[in-house]
Amino acid sequence: MSTQIQNSLDLGRLVRETRKRLKLTQPQLALAANVGVRFIVELEAGKSTLRLENILRVIQALGGVLSMDGMDSFISNKQEEVR
Repeated sequence: MSTQIQNSLDLGRLVRETRKRLKLTQPQLALAANVGVRFIVELEAGKSTLRLENILRVIQALGGVLSMDGMDSFISNKQEEVR
């Protein structure tokens, strides 16, 4: 199942809901993702200026992966133009 994320608030909400479903506290998630508790608090609050590297750690610690849709056709078209 995939979830569409439109902004940092959506991402924060998804992280919080997933953490709670997994019955993890913020400190437990921070430890699992090797980030600080403050980072988890800010991520869940939707702060938009957090480091992508750390966001990816949290997503992975929750068992998720980051994927993107909608760019494949653009990339394919550009590669065909180069040929």
